[in-house]
Amino acid sequence: MIIKDKEFGEVIVRKSPLSRSIKFSISTSGRLQMSVPSSTPDFFAKRFLSLNRKTIREKLPVKDPGTQKARDYQKKQLMKKAKEYLPYRLEYLAKLYGYKYEKCRLTHANTRWGSCSSNKTISLNIGLMKVPEPLRDYVIVHELAHLNHMDHSPAFWAEVGEHDKNYREHRRKLKAFSPGV
Repeated sequence: MIIKDKEFGEVIVRKSPLSRSIKFSISTSGRLQMSVPSSTPDFFAKRFLSLNRKTIREKLPVKDPGTQKARDYQKKQLMKKAKEYLPYRLEYLAKLYGYKYEKCRLTHANTRWGSCSSNKTISLNIGLMKVPEPLRDYVIVHELAHLNHMDHSPAFWAEVGEHDKNYREHRRKLKAFSPGV
């Protein structure tokens, strides 16, 4: 559930069977988040938010709702660009280097540029649209190499190096960027 609040913007309410009390935190998107027991009525969650405004302001770094809207807009634009580019670039590089993957997923994780699952699904972060093309290609080649090596062994890095001679430099340069949107 989402509570629209004048002061805090969109507040995410998560009902959890494991929660015994109401807790506040900041979500990865910068929004205020409430974790409440599953049986908590919606009106009670809203009332609890109103009664605890002062404590929330003092203890949590809640971002300005305007910042949230700007971030949402940026994420939407990056997703649009990513859908138009990343699946096709992944397909191109996979064919070029002889890889076969099952599926491509686009994510917006805050800590990862990409991943490759054991069922051959390659996930790419939409934040890749903010980095130069050689670094995007490095991430894609890195994930494709995981199709053959699900670790970061010397054999894995040798395979990455076969397709990206400058992978060490690309890896170093990528650290200057953040995958979060």
